[in-house]
Formats: sequence, structure tokens, C-alpha cells
Amino acid sequence: MSKDRLIYLPLGGAGEIGMNAYVYGYGAPGKERLILVDLGVTFPDMETTPGVDLIMPDVAWLVENRDRLEAIFITHAHEDHVGAIGRLWEHLRVPVYARVFTAHHAARKMEEAGQNPDEVQVVGSWPEVVTAGPFKVSFVPISHSIPESAGLVIDTPAGRVAHTGDFKIDPEPGVGEAFDEELWKQATQGRVKALMCDSTNVFSMKPGRSEAGLVSEITKLVENAPHMVVATTFASNVARVRTLAEAGRAAGRSVCLLGRAMRRMIEASVETGVLTDFPKTITPEDARDIPRENLMLIVTGSQGERRAATAQLSRGKYLGLEMAEGDTFLFSSKVIPGNERGVIRIMNAFSEMGVDLVADDDRYHVSGHANRPDLERMHRIVNPEVVVPMHGEHRHLREHAKVAKENGFQSIVVVNGAVVDLTGSAPHVVEHVETDRTYLDGSKLIGALDGIVRDRIRMALNGHVLVNVIMEDDAPLGEPWVELMGLAEIGNSKAPLVDVLEEDLNQFLMRAKDRTLADDDALEEELRRIVRKSAQDEIGKKPEVTVVISRLEA
Repeated sequence: MSKDRLIYLPLGGAGEIGMNAYVYGYGAPGKERLILVDLGVTFPDMETTPGVDLIMPDVAWLVENRDRLEAIFITHAHEDHVGAIGRLWEHLRVPVYARVFTAHHAARKMEEAGQNPDEVQVVGSWPEVVTAGPFKVSFVPISHSIPESAGLVIDTPAGRVAHTGDFKIDPEPGVGEAFDEELWKQATQGRVKALMCDSTNVFSMKPGRSEAGLVSEITKLVENAPHMVVATTFASNVARVRTLAEAGRAAGRSVCLLGRAMRRMIEASVETGVLTDFPKTITPEDARDIPRENLMLIVTGSQGERRAATAQLSRGKYLGLEMAEGDTFLFSSKVIPGNERGVIRIMNAFSEMGVDLVADDDRYHVSGHANRPDLERMHRIVNPEVVVPMHGEHRHLREHAKVAKENGFQSIVVVNGAVVDLTGSAPHVVEHVETDRTYLDGSKLIGALDGIVRDRIRMALNGHVLVNVIMEDDAPLGEPWVELMGLAEIGNSKAPLVDVLEEDLNQFLMRAKDRTLADDDALEEELRRIVRKSAQDEIGKKPEVTVVISRLEA
């Protein structure tokens, strides 16, 4: 009989920042009972995923093994940890566990996707335990840039695992629990087989700074600004939003929140009890009547999102409010890699308006993730047999493993799809699971390998030609006609490209052999080849081509 084993399998978040989904299993090889930790999203870009709305983990392996899955545990309410729960839960159909604030967001996502929000169950913090098959799981409070974050202590017959989730070591986070070293020592006391640990800021060499350290600098900036102040930050960073609002009130300004995500996050924080003292705000309608020097706006869109309040203000008015020369715009945030172009475009638009920009300034932002010294401190607190880096690009994982080894811990780099056996004294990869991505495209879920997005990219790069041909008795009825999309209209011959293509296609049809004219596949291939060659000669592009052949019945 096969010996039971404890396995770890990341389906997302290991080799990338975002789209977190981590599987733990215990039992006989191939028959392990499973739990899933987090089910998040990442965001598309126009270069690689044009038109896509969200990107989620490929859970095909989990769906195939759904009868072995016991539960889903969500560590916190950031989109890259909870964002896919509504869309993917229907394929998994197991209980979802989270603390109250996170559960509030998870339940809303379930409801928005047409699923039963009651499948999300609220759990208290350690020492409360959830039993899921062979697993006993506790939520251990930890500080991060969103309220009520938690790591997990996962007890199994093969030993204990500590899963940090996203975290920082912050004694004064403002909103949510401070990092409690003694609590973590108690929750992880005894033998910890493995520590799965956040790797995001492993290259930052200085200890992380507290959220509380920003209060005086932000207050000073708002007090000294001569005209209207607008500030943006991550809507989920409730502590920062409160700091900004308090700075506005301290400066004698009326404060207005702009953006649905911002208002929704504050309302959820109040409703779930994690926020009890948020300053009074005014509506956008009332804000229009306030003198500029007495007004502060706190807005969504710190990452350049086109539909968010920041981008809309940069393009003109938003809800009747607009920026003017001499106003101050504060980016109290860090630009996530990949978003630089959109943010810089917005900054330049504000600059052209004469707005004073404050950005990339450590006086007004601190990270929500642990820097290298803080990661090392967590290693010492938990004192695991092995450190397994997670939540990071490959370079982050590799560097984190190197740091752990330098401090005397075993470590192993585990990427998405790698199944690691944690049972013995030396963790090792035992197999690989095929992993990819699932796209939310409009209202439909599509696979990354389905070809839909690939075709969209090819059309964006090369343009598109539609060719229509009518056949009667295996002979052309009239001349072919062509429609262009995304291509230059005049080619090197100085003639309209449509005319050139139609003439070349007609010449071919006049001399084509009967067997080609009678075979749709052969005819389509020849027409496509001629269009691509002629377009290459005329405009230097080989477009995507759709051929429509209509045959009239006798």
C-alpha cells in the first residue's frame, strides 16, 4: 500500500505576482484529499491579452479532482487572492472559508456571478480551527495593506505548514491588526514542516516602514497646498484612505470620495466593523459648490485604469469636477510593473493642465509587503524545516530561496504546476500538472490556448481582409469583392488597395483550374495566399484573411 504524503501545488502566484491559487493535499499518491488557498485574478494588458477583462488560474486539474477537494480558504480581500471566486466556484462547489471582512467581499463576488453567497462561511481567528478532511486550518491575523489579512496554520497528519499570505511587519498599520510576533510564535510553536512565504519585496534591503509613519507628511502636504488637493491610492488600502481623509479634515478641507471601488471598500469596512472612525465626507454634487482651496478629493485609479476617476479627471470632467492650474495631485501609491505607461500618460495630461504632481515619493507611500529583513525575521519566528517562497516572479522566488539558505534553512523554488512532496526531510518535485490561464472575455470564460486572443492579437498587428466570392456551376459569378479593416487604403502602386486586391483575385479566378474552382478548401487557400502576397507587395503587411465562398444551387 502506498505511503500517505503531504503535497503542495501552486496553480497561480508562483512565478508571477497575482492570480494566487495554492493547493495542499494529504493522502495516498494520486488520492490525496485537497484544500485550495486563495483563488485570485491578475489583470490583462493590450499587448498580450487585448480585450480580455480578467485573467484567472486554470483550475482544470482541480475540476478533474473535484471529488477530492474539501474546501477553499481565502487569506484576504485583495483581487489577486479573492477575485476569481465568483467565476470559478461553480466548477469546484466546495465550502469557502474567510474572516468577516474578506468573507464580505467573497460573498459579494459570488452574488455578482450568480452564485449562492451563503457558500462563503465566516471564520474567527486563531485558535479557532476549521476541519477540512485531514486538514485543520486556523486563520492567524497578520498586517498587510488591507484590513483583516491572515496567514494560515495548516495542521496535517504529516506535520504543520505555515502559509503567510501577503504580509508586512507593521506595529501600527492604522486599520486592521498590527503584526503580533508573540501570536505567530504561539500559533506555530513546535515543529513546522514548511513555511510558504510572500516573496514580493525580497530585493528591498531595508526593513519595511509602518503605515503610521506617513500621517505627518501627508498632513503637511495637504495643509500647504494652495488650491484643490486630489489624492489617489489603492482603494483596498483602507488605512491610507483614512489617513488621506484625516489629513484633509485637519487642513479644514471638505473631503469627497470619488470612484465606486473606493466608496464600496469604505462602506464594507464600516459594515464589518474594521473601521469605526472614518471622517465625514461630502457628495460629488456638494463638492462642486466648495471653493477649490477648501476641497480634497480622494479618487480611484492609482494604476492608470482608463475608467477610474483619476483617468477621467485627466481627460476633462468627472461628475462635474475638474482639475485646474495650481491644484495638487498626489499619487500615494506605487506603480505596479506593467502599468507604467498608463500612469505616465495621466501624469502628463495633468502636467499640461498646470497641475502640480507628487509621485514616486516614499514620504507618502509604504509597501504592504515584507522587505528582506522582515522576511528573515519571519523565518526566525516560525523556524520551519523548509522555506518555500511564493507570491513572486521567478527571480523573487529564487532570491528568496537563496536568502533562506544563507540563514541556514532548507529551501526549494516551486513554480506553478509543480507538485512538491513535503513529507520527508528533503522536499522535492514529484510531478508536474499542466497549468495555464483562464480569461474572462466579456461574459464568457475562455482558455488561453483556445486561440481566440491569439487571433485577436494577429488581427491587431496585421489588419484584416474579407474576401467574398460567389460561385455558380463551379464558375465565378461576377468579380470577387474585398473589404479592409485596419490597413492602409493606398498601396505602393498609388491605386486603392481594394482595387489591387480585387483585380489580382479576379485574374486568378479567370485562369484557375476546374478542380480548384470546385474545391472550397483549395480555392480558399489560393485566394488567401494571393491576398497576403499582394498586400505584402503593396503595403508591406501580410493581413489576416477571411474568405467567404457562396455557391448558388442550380
